Amino acid sequence: MLLFVIAVIVFVIADILIRVVSRRMQENKLRKERESALSVSLSLDFTREAKSLKRAEVERPKARILCVDDEEVILDSFRKILVLDGYSIDTVQTGQEALGLLQSHHYDFVFTDLKMPSMDGVEVTKSVKQIRPDIDVVIITGYATVETAVECMKHGAMDYVQKPFTEDELLAFVKNILIKRQDRIQKQLKPKVHITHVSTLEGIGANEFAIPGGVFIADGHAWASTFEDGTVRVGLDDFARRIFGKVDSIELPNLGMTVQRGTTLFTVRQGRHSVPFLAPVSGRVIEVNSALAKHPEDLESTPYAEHWMCVLDAENLDAEIPALKIGKAAVAFFQEELERLTALTAKMNRRNPDGSTSPIGGEVYAGVLQDMEDRDYEMIVGEFFRR
Repeated sequence: MLLFVIAVIVFVIADILIRVVSRRMQENKLRKERESALSVSLSLDFTREAKSLKRAEVERPKARILCVDDEEVILDSFRKILVLDGYSIDTVQTGQEALGLLQSHHYDFVFTDLKMPSMDGVEVTKSVKQIRPDIDVVIITGYATVETAVECMKHGAMDYVQKPFTEDELLAFVKNILIKRQDRIQKQLKPKVHITHVSTLEGIGANEFAIPGGVFIADGHAWASTFEDGTVRVGLDDFARRIFGKVDSIELPNLGMTVQRGTTLFTVRQGRHSVPFLAPVSGRVIEVNSALAKHPEDLESTPYAEHWMCVLDAENLDAEIPALKIGKAAVAFFQEELERLTALTAKMNRRNPDGSTSPIGGEVYAGVLQDMEDRDYEMIVGEFFRR
């Protein structure tokens, strides 16, 4: 037995070492490729596009960045630091050249020095945001011009970085603004609704909603799945799951109780709020999911499949099914609900951990309901679940 335990430990350690060595080899390979790309790029002539343009491209870049500064030493630092970390970098020495490149190239960021002859960073910021509002602008500034850099943010600049900077400081800064950009873009994208043929929601993005094929959706966001013997499984749908975020507890119906369509069947609790879910069909409760009631956090993986709330022995299924939505009609219903929710949250504030509030601004994200003030929370419950 001891030998077996030792063998398992040795195997696990060896596996970890192999993974670490493999990762480091891959990182070294990527670094050599990027060093080569940087070296080659400096010998190429891009003056046909812009007089001072130097370009360093890598495969599958984390982001494409255009840097503008009249100090070549600063541009050299950007290229050497960021290219080796996986970014594609174009550098020019004037704002006019930068704006010319925007006409024919796509960038994620423009880094512009604040103090430049002919065209300064304020003018570059205004022009970039007018020509390409989708591109994020970052100001490069010295300590003495921070106030002006902050002023640029009123014209649309995303942030500013102070020079001189160390390699680690620049890498950490760029990583942070890339995350901010990706988060913002994700929130701006119109949520997508999918019909899926699998019960789990693996592979479904943070800004996407799912409805399994064959599942009916009720107006109050309960789902129903029918069986040949006339029984119906019922749960809450993905729209409800997403906007709730964390569910604290579930109150299931009593076994044997009879419910009518449109009356409360089960209740979800979140903090001091209780949200009723109405029965999508009439019937008698013949089974409840006690395991889910003990572990409501399981809903975070999927609200469908084994995470049903109860089973009804339906009484009037043929007459009540037409009131439910399935397939394309369910997708259209979700999309309409998301548009309504987006419009409503545009006028609401979220509660911050420090007690202050800030605009939600029309964002629909996981857990948006729990961030709302009590009055808005109850209004959303009335609009989307009590009907």
